[in-house]
Parts: sequence; structure tokens; C-alpha cells
Amino acid sequence: MSQLSLAIALDDQATFDNFYAPTGTPQFLAAHCLREQEQSYVYLSGAPGTGLSHLLQAACQRQASALYLNLTTLAEHPPEDVLHGLEASGTVCLDDFDEVAEAPEWQQPLFHFFNRCQDGGTKLVVAAHCPLEALQVPLPDLLSRLKSGVALHFSDYRDEDLRRLMQYRANRRGLYLSNEIALFILHRTTRSTRVLMAALDAIDRASLQEQRRITLPLVKSTLGL
Repeated sequence: MSQLSLAIALDDQATFDNFYAPTGTPQFLAAHCLREQEQSYVYLSGAPGTGLSHLLQAACQRQASALYLNLTTLAEHPPEDVLHGLEASGTVCLDDFDEVAEAPEWQQPLFHFFNRCQDGGTKLVVAAHCPLEALQVPLPDLLSRLKSGVALHFSDYRDEDLRRLMQYRANRRGLYLSNEIALFILHRTTRSTRVLMAALDAIDRASLQEQRRITLPLVKSTLGL
């Protein structure tokens, strides 16, 4: 298991403080659930780029005994090997759960893993790219376990949310990103949080290297727009 987990690295930027979640959104409620210890099991779903991986990794950043696994990278391994002993962790976060949820060979191992987590008091957080009701889980007992906790589905970020997200993350770096520049980036790049954050990283580096404030000419030359 130690060999498998070596491939799973946490993003240092994925923290609760660095997570933009407007009040009242499912993302805001999910962050609250993951910060608190009352919920022993949480199911989160949403399209790529809605903050799922960020939140799961944030939950692991704040607890030394937490473990984050991306099941896309582990789906081809024997499920018994992947899940063996994970319940010894205080928190287990399983990302891209939909990659294995419908696979016949994962049904019994996942069911028994849920039971071990419940018996041992391990907090379990599951994230998938489809709502719980859309999963075609063939084992009824596993489906029952999956429905036993809090389930939240993340809506896509609106353009206004993405603009504010960029400005929020820029502000966390000590940068000023005007509305004009944020909208310019948003309208000329792929509408994806990962792409936007990568663009912000590149602009931040260019601003530091050239000792210039963030302007439209700097953004255009840095991003090739």
C-alpha cells in the first residue's frame, strides 16, 4: 500500500483558506462538512473544475492521519490491495469514485471497506463526477452505504464566480487583478478552474520576473493572447 500511495501527492495550494466558496453554495456547505467532525461520511459530486479535488485535498492537509487517493490512478490495481488497511487513517478521501463504483470486482471490497470505516470511526469522503442517484451500483448493500450520509452536488461556477475566484486567489498571493483583466483572461481561455489557475500562476511568475504590476500587455504577452 505504501508503494501505491507514493504516487498520490497533495497540492500545497489546496487548502480551505485558499478555496473560494460563495456563501450558500454546495461548495460552501461541503467545506463546512469537511471542517467539522460530526459527519462521518460525505458524498460530493460535480463536474471537473468545481472544486472536488481541492476540497478533498484540503481535508487531508489539516490532518496528519488523513489519506487522499485518486481512484483514476488506482482503478487497475486489485481493489483489495488498494483498500486494505485504509481504515486505520483518521480520514480517507476517495477522489474520482465513479471510476470504480460500477465495476463488479470493486463491489464487495468497497462494501466491506465502508463497514470497516464505520466500525472504526474513520471519516470517509467520496467525490465523483456524477450525482449519487446517477451511479449504477450493482450491489444493493453498497448502494445503501453510499446513500447513508450527506450528499452534495456542486453546480458549475458561473462567469461571475470564476472572475471572483481568480481575484480571490490573486489576492491570496498579494496580487491585484482588476475586473477588466480578470474578465479578459476568462473570455480568452478555456472556462476551467484548472486552466484559469494555471494562467494565474504564469502571470504571477512573469510579474515577479519582470518586476511589473499586472497589466493587459503583460497578460497578453505571458499567455500569448
